[in-house]
Amino acid sequence: MSEKAKFTSRMGVIAATVGSAVGLGTIWRFPAEAQSNGGGAFLLVYVICVLAIGVPVMLAEFALGRGGQSDAVGVFRRLVPGSHWQYAGWMAILASYLILMFYMVVAGWTLQYLWQSVTGELFSGLDTGNLVGAENYFHEKMNMYISSDSRPLIDTFIMIVLNMGVLILGVQKGIEKLSNILMPLLFVLLLILASVALTFPKASEGLAYFFTPDFFKITGGVVLNALGQAFFSLSLGMGILITYGAYYPNTVNLARTSTIVSSLVVVVALLMGVIIFPAVMSFGVDATQVRGTTLVFVTLPEVFMQLPGSRLWAIIFFTLLMVAALTSTISIAEVTISYIEDRWRRSRIAACMIVMLPMFVFGGLCSLSFGSLADFKILGMNLFDFLDNLTTNILLPLVAIMICVFMGWYAPKGLFRGQITNDGTVSQRIYPAILFVVRFIAPVSVLFILLSTFIKF
Repeated sequence: MSEKAKFTSRMGVIAATVGSAVGLGTIWRFPAEAQSNGGGAFLLVYVICVLAIGVPVMLAEFALGRGGQSDAVGVFRRLVPGSHWQYAGWMAILASYLILMFYMVVAGWTLQYLWQSVTGELFSGLDTGNLVGAENYFHEKMNMYISSDSRPLIDTFIMIVLNMGVLILGVQKGIEKLSNILMPLLFVLLLILASVALTFPKASEGLAYFFTPDFFKITGGVVLNALGQAFFSLSLGMGILITYGAYYPNTVNLARTSTIVSSLVVVVALLMGVIIFPAVMSFGVDATQVRGTTLVFVTLPEVFMQLPGSRLWAIIFFTLLMVAALTSTISIAEVTISYIEDRWRRSRIAACMIVMLPMFVFGGLCSLSFGSLADFKILGMNLFDFLDNLTTNILLPLVAIMICVFMGWYAPKGLFRGQITNDGTVSQRIYPAILFVVRFIAPVSVLFILLSTFIKF
Protein backbone atom coordinates (compact mmCIF):
# COMPACT_ATOMS: atom_id res chain seq x y z
CA MET A 1 0.00 0.00 0.00
CA SER A 2 1.32 3.46 -0.93
CA GLU A 3 2.33 5.94 1.76
CA LYS A 4 -0.63 7.84 3.21
CA ALA A 5 -0.85 11.51 2.35
CA LYS A 6 -0.19 13.83 5.29
CA PHE A 7 -1.28 17.28 6.35
CA THR A 8 1.74 19.52 5.96
CA SER A 9 1.39 21.94 8.88
CA ARG A 10 -0.03 22.28 12.37
CA MET A 11 -2.41 24.91 11.02
CA GLY A 12 -3.59 22.44 8.40
CA VAL A 13 -4.18 19.73 11.01
CA ILE A 14 -6.25 22.06 13.21
CA ALA A 15 -8.14 23.78 10.36
CA ALA A 16 -9.09 20.57 8.56
CA THR A 17 -10.19 18.82 11.75
CA VAL A 18 -12.14 21.84 12.99
CA GLY A 19 -13.71 22.07 9.53
CA SER A 20 -14.96 18.51 9.86
CA ALA A 21 -16.39 19.15 13.32
CA VAL A 22 -17.63 22.74 13.07
CA GLY A 23 -20.28 22.24 10.47
CA LEU A 24 -24.01 22.25 10.21
CA GLY A 25 -24.24 20.21 13.41
CA THR A 26 -22.89 23.11 15.47
CA ILE A 27 -24.01 26.17 13.53
CA TRP A 28 -27.39 24.84 12.41
CA ARG A 29 -28.39 22.39 15.14
CA PHE A 30 -26.85 23.61 18.41
CA PRO A 31 -28.93 26.78 19.04
CA ALA A 32 -32.22 24.92 18.54
CA GLU A 33 -31.05 22.18 20.90
CA ALA A 34 -30.05 24.78 23.48
CA GLN A 35 -33.42 26.52 23.22
CA SER A 36 -35.46 23.33 23.57
CA ASN A 37 -33.40 22.07 26.53
CA GLY A 38 -33.32 25.04 28.86
CA GLY A 39 -30.75 27.46 27.45
CA GLY A 40 -28.00 27.85 30.03
CA ALA A 41 -28.73 24.47 31.61
CA PHE A 42 -28.13 22.73 28.29
CA LEU A 43 -25.02 24.81 27.58
CA LEU A 44 -23.43 23.84 30.90
CA VAL A 45 -24.03 20.12 30.41
CA TYR A 46 -22.97 20.31 26.74
CA VAL A 47 -19.61 21.89 27.58
CA ILE A 48 -18.97 19.29 30.28
CA CYS A 49 -19.85 16.47 27.87
CA VAL A 50 -17.56 17.84 25.16
CA LEU A 51 -14.55 18.25 27.43
CA ALA A 52 -15.02 15.27 29.75
CA ILE A 53 -16.28 12.64 27.27
CA GLY A 54 -15.93 14.07 23.77
CA VAL A 55 -12.19 14.75 24.03
CA PRO A 56 -11.28 11.21 25.17
CA VAL A 57 -13.40 9.60 22.44
CA MET A 58 -11.89 11.97 19.88
CA LEU A 59 -8.45 10.91 21.10
CA ALA A 60 -9.41 7.26 20.68
CA GLU A 61 -10.40 7.87 17.04
CA PHE A 62 -7.25 9.90 16.32
CA ALA A 63 -5.06 7.21 17.87
CA LEU A 64 -6.83 4.46 15.92
CA GLY A 65 -6.39 6.34 12.64
CA ARG A 66 -2.75 7.32 13.09
CA GLY A 67 -1.80 3.97 14.62
CA GLY A 68 -3.48 2.01 11.83
CA GLN A 69 -2.34 4.34 9.02
CA SER A 70 -5.29 3.42 6.86
CA ASP A 71 -8.98 4.02 6.19
CA ALA A 72 -11.81 3.29 8.65
CA VAL A 73 -11.86 -0.42 7.69
CA GLY A 74 -8.16 -0.82 6.98
CA VAL A 75 -7.07 0.30 10.45
CA PHE A 76 -8.76 -2.74 12.00
CA ARG A 77 -7.43 -5.10 9.32
CA ARG A 78 -3.89 -3.89 9.92
CA LEU A 79 -4.06 -3.81 13.73
CA VAL A 80 -6.09 -6.99 14.33
CA PRO A 81 -5.97 -9.05 11.11
CA GLY A 82 -8.76 -11.55 10.63
CA SER A 83 -10.95 -10.18 13.42
CA HIS A 84 -14.55 -9.02 13.21
CA TRP A 85 -13.65 -5.50 14.38
CA GLN A 86 -13.48 -4.37 10.77
CA TYR A 87 -17.30 -4.29 10.82
CA ALA A 88 -17.07 -1.22 13.05
CA GLY A 89 -15.22 0.45 10.19
CA TRP A 90 -17.77 -0.75 7.67
CA MET A 91 -20.55 0.71 9.80
CA ALA A 92 -18.72 4.04 10.06
CA ILE A 93 -18.34 4.19 6.26
CA LEU A 94 -22.01 3.29 5.77
CA ALA A 95 -23.11 5.95 8.27
CA SER A 96 -20.95 8.65 6.71
CA TYR A 97 -22.15 7.89 3.19
CA LEU A 98 -25.81 7.89 4.24
CA ILE A 99 -25.26 11.19 6.06
CA LEU A 100 -23.65 12.62 2.93
CA MET A 101 -26.83 11.91 0.97
CA PHE A 102 -29.01 14.28 2.98
CA TYR A 103 -26.24 16.69 4.05
CA MET A 104 -25.71 17.55 0.39
CA VAL A 105 -29.35 18.62 0.25
CA VAL A 106 -29.01 20.92 3.27
CA ALA A 107 -25.77 22.25 1.81
CA GLY A 108 -27.74 23.06 -1.35
CA TRP A 109 -30.26 25.00 0.73
CA THR A 110 -27.47 27.19 2.09
CA LEU A 111 -26.29 27.87 -1.45
CA GLN A 112 -29.80 28.87 -2.54
CA TYR A 113 -30.29 31.24 0.38
CA LEU A 114 -26.89 32.80 -0.23
CA TRP A 115 -27.84 33.37 -3.86
CA GLN A 116 -31.20 34.85 -2.88
CA SER A 117 -29.42 37.14 -0.41
CA VAL A 118 -27.03 38.38 -3.10
CA THR A 119 -29.79 39.02 -5.64
CA GLY A 120 -32.22 40.43 -3.09
CA GLU A 121 -34.79 37.76 -3.94
CA LEU A 122 -34.84 36.64 -0.29
CA PHE A 123 -36.69 39.81 0.72
CA SER A 124 -38.57 40.49 -2.52
CA GLY A 125 -42.33 40.47 -2.16
CA LEU A 126 -42.19 41.19 1.56
CA ASP A 127 -43.93 44.25 2.96
CA THR A 128 -41.13 45.53 5.18
CA GLY A 129 -43.59 47.69 7.05
CA ASN A 130 -45.56 44.63 8.13
CA LEU A 131 -43.27 42.87 10.60
CA VAL A 132 -46.12 40.75 11.96
CA GLY A 133 -46.33 38.76 8.74
CA ALA A 134 -42.58 38.35 8.31
CA GLU A 135 -42.29 34.96 9.99
CA ASN A 136 -45.15 33.54 7.90
CA TYR A 137 -43.54 35.02 4.79
CA PHE A 138 -40.20 33.30 5.35
CA HIS A 139 -41.86 30.08 6.46
CA GLU A 140 -43.95 29.95 3.28
CA LYS A 141 -40.90 30.88 1.18
CA MET A 142 -38.91 28.01 2.68
CA ASN A 143 -41.75 25.54 2.16
CA MET A 144 -42.23 26.62 -1.45
CA TYR A 145 -38.52 26.19 -2.13
CA ILE A 146 -37.94 22.76 -0.59
CA SER A 147 -41.24 21.37 -1.92
CA SER A 148 -40.31 22.26 -5.48
CA ASP A 149 -38.22 19.79 -7.45
CA SER A 150 -35.96 21.67 -9.81
CA ARG A 151 -34.29 24.33 -7.61
CA PRO A 152 -33.32 22.09 -4.65
CA LEU A 153 -32.12 19.47 -7.13
CA ILE A 154 -29.92 21.96 -9.01
CA ASP A 155 -28.52 23.38 -5.75
CA THR A 156 -27.72 19.87 -4.50
CA PHE A 157 -25.93 19.07 -7.77
CA ILE A 158 -23.89 22.31 -7.55
CA MET A 159 -22.71 21.41 -4.04
CA ILE A 160 -21.75 17.92 -5.23
CA VAL A 161 -19.66 19.45 -8.03
CA LEU A 162 -18.00 21.88 -5.59
CA ASN A 163 -17.12 18.96 -3.31
CA MET A 164 -15.69 16.97 -6.22
CA GLY A 165 -13.51 19.89 -7.24
CA VAL A 166 -11.95 20.14 -3.79
CA LEU A 167 -11.69 16.41 -3.13
CA ILE A 168 -9.98 15.62 -6.45
CA LEU A 169 -7.17 18.02 -5.51
CA GLY A 170 -6.34 15.70 -2.62
CA VAL A 171 -5.51 15.95 1.06
CA GLN A 172 -2.92 18.74 0.89
CA LYS A 173 -3.93 20.84 -2.13
CA GLY A 174 -7.67 20.32 -1.61
CA ILE A 175 -8.84 19.65 1.94
CA GLU A 176 -5.95 21.29 3.83
CA LYS A 177 -5.67 24.35 1.58
CA LEU A 178 -9.42 25.00 1.57
CA SER A 179 -9.66 24.57 5.34
CA ASN A 180 -6.78 26.98 5.91
CA ILE A 181 -8.78 29.63 4.04
CA LEU A 182 -12.35 28.90 5.08
CA MET A 183 -11.94 28.22 8.80
CA PRO A 184 -10.43 31.63 9.66
CA LEU A 185 -13.12 33.20 7.44
CA LEU A 186 -15.82 31.33 9.35
CA PHE A 187 -14.59 32.61 12.70
CA VAL A 188 -14.32 36.18 11.38
CA LEU A 189 -17.92 36.07 10.12
CA LEU A 190 -19.13 34.64 13.41
CA LEU A 191 -17.39 37.36 15.38
CA ILE A 192 -18.91 40.06 13.16
CA LEU A 193 -22.43 38.72 13.61
CA ALA A 194 -21.94 38.23 17.36
CA SER A 195 -20.71 41.83 17.69
CA VAL A 196 -23.84 43.06 15.90
CA ALA A 197 -26.09 40.89 18.07
CA LEU A 198 -24.65 42.47 21.22
CA THR A 199 -26.04 45.84 20.08
CA PHE A 200 -29.64 44.57 19.94
CA PRO A 201 -32.10 46.20 22.38
CA LYS A 202 -32.62 43.09 24.54
CA ALA A 203 -29.21 41.53 24.10
CA SER A 204 -28.72 41.25 27.85
CA GLU A 205 -31.93 39.19 28.20
CA GLY A 206 -30.85 36.85 25.45
CA LEU A 207 -27.39 36.43 26.96
CA ALA A 208 -28.88 35.80 30.41
CA TYR A 209 -31.09 33.04 28.99
CA PHE A 210 -28.16 31.44 27.19
CA PHE A 211 -25.45 31.74 29.84
CA THR A 212 -27.36 31.49 33.14
CA PRO A 213 -28.09 27.85 33.99
CA ASP A 214 -31.28 26.93 35.80
CA PHE A 215 -30.14 23.81 37.61
CA PHE A 216 -33.74 22.65 38.09
CA LYS A 217 -33.95 22.24 34.29
CA ILE A 218 -31.08 19.75 34.19
CA THR A 219 -32.95 16.49 33.73
CA GLY A 220 -31.93 13.11 32.39
CA GLY A 221 -33.33 14.06 29.02
CA VAL A 222 -31.30 17.27 28.92
CA VAL A 223 -28.12 15.35 29.78
CA LEU A 224 -28.76 12.78 27.05
CA ASN A 225 -29.56 15.47 24.48
CA ALA A 226 -26.43 17.42 25.43
CA LEU A 227 -24.27 14.31 25.14
CA GLY A 228 -25.82 13.48 21.78
CA GLN A 229 -25.17 17.01 20.55
CA ALA A 230 -21.57 16.80 21.79
CA PHE A 231 -20.96 13.62 19.79
CA PHE A 232 -22.74 15.00 16.73
CA SER A 233 -20.93 18.35 16.74
CA LEU A 234 -17.52 16.68 17.20
CA SER A 235 -18.18 14.28 14.27
CA LEU A 236 -17.63 11.24 16.48
CA GLY A 237 -18.57 7.82 15.15
CA MET A 238 -18.55 8.88 11.48
CA GLY A 239 -15.07 7.61 10.63
CA ILE A 240 -13.94 11.17 9.86
CA LEU A 241 -11.53 11.47 12.76
CA ILE A 242 -10.09 8.00 12.08
CA THR A 243 -9.53 8.97 8.44
CA TYR A 244 -7.99 12.33 9.32
CA GLY A 245 -5.92 10.74 12.08
CA ALA A 246 -4.15 8.68 9.40
CA TYR A 247 -3.19 11.97 7.71
CA TYR A 248 -1.54 13.32 10.89
CA PRO A 249 2.27 13.38 10.97
CA ASN A 250 3.82 11.44 13.85
CA THR A 251 4.98 14.69 15.42
CA VAL A 252 1.42 15.92 16.04
CA ASN A 253 0.46 15.98 19.74
CA LEU A 254 -2.91 14.22 19.65
CA ALA A 255 -3.98 15.29 23.15
CA ARG A 256 -3.26 18.93 22.41
CA THR A 257 -4.96 18.72 19.02
CA SER A 258 -8.13 17.15 20.41
CA THR A 259 -8.29 19.79 23.14
CA ILE A 260 -7.86 22.65 20.67
CA VAL A 261 -10.41 21.24 18.22
CA SER A 262 -12.98 20.57 20.95
CA SER A 263 -12.45 24.01 22.45
CA LEU A 264 -12.95 25.70 19.08
CA VAL A 265 -16.16 23.72 18.56
CA VAL A 266 -17.39 25.01 21.92
CA VAL A 267 -16.40 28.56 20.94
CA VAL A 268 -18.46 28.29 17.75
CA ALA A 269 -21.43 27.01 19.76
CA LEU A 270 -21.07 29.94 22.17
CA LEU A 271 -20.88 32.45 19.33
CA MET A 272 -23.99 30.97 17.73
CA GLY A 273 -25.84 31.38 21.01
CA VAL A 274 -24.65 34.97 21.27
CA ILE A 275 -25.95 35.59 17.74
CA ILE A 276 -29.30 33.84 18.08
CA PHE A 277 -30.72 34.54 21.52
CA PRO A 278 -30.23 38.33 21.68
CA ALA A 279 -31.90 38.41 18.26
CA VAL A 280 -34.96 36.37 19.20
CA MET A 281 -35.41 38.36 22.43
CA SER A 282 -34.97 41.74 20.78
CA PHE A 283 -37.15 41.27 17.73
CA GLY A 284 -40.04 39.39 19.28
CA VAL A 285 -39.39 36.11 17.50
CA ASP A 286 -41.35 33.32 19.18
CA ALA A 287 -38.47 31.35 20.69
CA THR A 288 -40.71 28.35 21.34
CA GLN A 289 -41.00 27.89 17.57
CA VAL A 290 -37.26 28.00 16.89
CA ARG A 291 -36.38 24.56 15.58
CA GLY A 292 -33.88 23.24 13.03
CA THR A 293 -34.53 24.73 9.63
CA THR A 294 -36.92 27.30 11.11
CA LEU A 295 -34.06 28.75 13.11
CA VAL A 296 -31.71 29.35 10.19
CA PHE A 297 -33.87 29.70 7.12
CA VAL A 298 -36.92 31.41 8.63
CA THR A 299 -36.05 33.26 11.81
CA LEU A 300 -32.72 34.83 10.86
CA PRO A 301 -33.92 36.41 7.60
CA GLU A 302 -36.64 38.03 9.71
CA VAL A 303 -33.95 39.43 12.00
CA PHE A 304 -31.83 40.62 9.07
CA MET A 305 -34.86 42.40 7.62
CA GLN A 306 -35.05 44.58 10.71
CA LEU A 307 -31.39 45.66 10.51
CA PRO A 308 -29.92 48.41 8.34
CA GLY A 309 -28.36 46.78 5.28
CA SER A 310 -30.43 43.61 5.65
CA ARG A 311 -29.11 42.15 2.39
CA LEU A 312 -25.51 42.54 3.55
CA TRP A 313 -26.16 40.71 6.85
CA ALA A 314 -28.01 37.94 5.03
CA ILE A 315 -25.07 37.54 2.63
CA ILE A 316 -22.62 37.38 5.56
CA PHE A 317 -24.60 34.77 7.46
CA PHE A 318 -25.42 32.48 4.57
CA THR A 319 -21.81 32.68 3.40
CA LEU A 320 -20.92 31.44 6.87
CA LEU A 321 -23.46 28.65 6.66
CA MET A 322 -22.30 27.58 3.20
CA VAL A 323 -18.69 27.47 4.43
CA ALA A 324 -19.79 25.20 7.28
CA ALA A 325 -21.75 23.02 4.87
CA LEU A 326 -18.84 22.68 2.44
CA THR A 327 -16.24 21.76 5.07
CA SER A 328 -18.69 19.25 6.56
CA THR A 329 -19.57 17.48 3.33
CA ILE A 330 -15.94 17.34 2.20
CA SER A 331 -14.82 15.64 5.41
CA ILE A 332 -17.75 13.19 5.33
CA ALA A 333 -17.03 12.23 1.71
CA GLU A 334 -13.34 11.74 2.47
CA VAL A 335 -14.16 8.73 4.69
CA THR A 336 -15.38 6.65 1.75
CA ILE A 337 -12.84 8.10 -0.70
CA SER A 338 -9.99 7.07 1.59
CA TYR A 339 -11.45 3.55 1.75
CA ILE A 340 -11.66 3.30 -2.06
CA GLU A 341 -8.08 4.52 -2.43
CA ASP A 342 -6.70 2.09 0.15
CA ARG A 343 -8.84 -1.03 -0.33
CA TRP A 344 -9.56 -0.88 -4.05
CA ARG A 345 -6.16 0.64 -4.86
CA ARG A 346 -7.66 3.31 -7.09
CA SER A 347 -6.19 6.69 -7.97
CA ARG A 348 -7.44 9.80 -6.19
CA ILE A 349 -9.50 10.93 -9.17
CA ALA A 350 -11.01 7.47 -9.70
CA ALA A 351 -11.90 7.16 -6.01
CA CYS A 352 -13.60 10.57 -6.05
CA MET A 353 -15.61 9.63 -9.12
CA ILE A 354 -16.68 6.28 -7.63
CA VAL A 355 -17.87 7.96 -4.44
CA MET A 356 -19.35 11.20 -5.75
CA LEU A 357 -21.00 10.31 -9.06
CA PRO A 358 -23.66 8.09 -7.41
CA MET A 359 -24.35 11.03 -5.10
CA PHE A 360 -26.11 12.76 -8.00
CA VAL A 361 -28.71 9.98 -7.76
CA PHE A 362 -28.82 9.50 -3.98
CA GLY A 363 -28.60 13.18 -3.10
CA GLY A 364 -31.10 13.93 -5.83
CA LEU A 365 -33.60 11.48 -4.35
CA CYS A 366 -33.18 13.06 -0.91
CA SER A 367 -33.73 16.53 -2.37
CA LEU A 368 -37.07 15.32 -3.74
CA SER A 369 -38.15 14.07 -0.30
CA PHE A 370 -40.09 17.27 0.30
CA GLY A 371 -41.34 17.51 -3.29
CA SER A 372 -42.49 14.83 -5.69
CA LEU A 373 -41.29 12.02 -3.37
CA ALA A 374 -42.95 13.46 -0.26
CA ASP A 375 -45.46 10.59 -0.18
CA PHE A 376 -42.72 7.94 -0.25
CA LYS A 377 -42.41 6.88 3.39
CA ILE A 378 -40.10 4.56 5.31
CA LEU A 379 -41.42 3.81 8.80
CA GLY A 380 -43.63 6.86 8.46
CA MET A 381 -40.76 9.18 7.48
CA ASN A 382 -39.72 10.62 4.15
CA LEU A 383 -36.32 9.54 2.82
CA PHE A 384 -34.51 12.61 4.18
CA ASP A 385 -35.86 12.22 7.72
CA PHE A 386 -35.38 8.45 7.70
CA LEU A 387 -31.69 8.74 6.82
CA ASP A 388 -31.23 11.50 9.40
CA ASN A 389 -32.77 9.38 12.18
CA LEU A 390 -31.07 6.13 11.14
CA THR A 391 -27.59 7.61 11.09
CA THR A 392 -27.58 10.13 13.96
CA ASN A 393 -29.68 8.11 16.40
CA ILE A 394 -28.56 4.54 15.69
CA LEU A 395 -25.47 4.08 13.51
CA LEU A 396 -23.27 6.80 15.01
CA PRO A 397 -23.85 5.71 18.63
CA LEU A 398 -23.16 2.07 17.68
CA VAL A 399 -19.88 3.00 15.97
CA ALA A 400 -18.81 5.17 18.91
CA ILE A 401 -19.46 2.33 21.37
CA MET A 402 -17.50 -0.18 19.28
CA ILE A 403 -14.52 2.17 18.91
CA CYS A 404 -14.45 2.84 22.65
CA VAL A 405 -14.62 -0.88 23.48
CA PHE A 406 -11.92 -1.68 20.93
CA MET A 407 -9.49 1.04 22.00
CA GLY A 408 -10.19 0.49 25.67
CA TRP A 409 -9.92 -3.32 25.78
CA TYR A 410 -8.91 -5.01 22.53
CA ALA A 411 -6.43 -2.77 20.69
CA PRO A 412 -2.84 -4.04 20.45
CA LYS A 413 -0.97 -3.50 23.70
CA GLY A 414 0.65 -0.10 23.89
CA LEU A 415 -1.13 1.33 20.83
CA PHE A 416 -3.34 3.84 22.64
CA ARG A 417 -0.65 4.93 25.10
CA GLY A 418 1.98 5.14 22.36
CA GLN A 419 -0.17 7.36 20.14
CA ILE A 420 -1.23 9.70 22.95
CA THR A 421 2.32 10.08 24.25
CA ASN A 422 4.02 10.03 20.82
CA ASP A 423 5.91 6.92 21.91
CA GLY A 424 6.87 8.39 25.26
CA THR A 425 8.03 11.82 24.08
CA VAL A 426 4.89 13.55 25.46
CA SER A 427 3.70 13.55 29.08
CA GLN A 428 1.75 10.44 30.10
CA ARG A 429 -0.08 12.00 33.07
CA ILE A 430 -3.44 12.25 31.31
CA TYR A 431 -3.40 8.74 29.86
CA PRO A 432 -4.95 6.86 32.84
CA ALA A 433 -7.87 9.31 32.97
CA ILE A 434 -8.39 9.12 29.19
CA LEU A 435 -8.30 5.32 29.25
CA PHE A 436 -10.82 5.19 32.12
CA VAL A 437 -13.30 7.39 30.22
CA VAL A 438 -12.88 5.41 27.00
CA ARG A 439 -13.26 2.07 28.79
CA PHE A 440 -16.17 2.85 31.09
CA ILE A 441 -17.76 6.33 30.99
CA ALA A 442 -18.07 6.94 27.24
CA PRO A 443 -19.51 3.58 26.10
CA VAL A 444 -22.04 3.49 28.94
CA SER A 445 -23.08 7.09 28.24
CA VAL A 446 -23.52 6.47 24.53
CA LEU A 447 -25.44 3.27 25.29
CA PHE A 448 -27.94 5.37 27.23
CA ILE A 449 -28.35 7.61 24.16
CA LEU A 450 -28.99 4.56 22.01
CA LEU A 451 -31.48 3.07 24.46
CA SER A 452 -33.30 6.38 24.84
CA THR A 453 -33.69 6.52 21.05
CA PHE A 454 -35.42 3.13 20.98
CA ILE A 455 -37.60 4.09 23.95
CA LYS A 456 -38.72 7.28 22.20
CA PHE A 457 -39.34 5.32 18.99
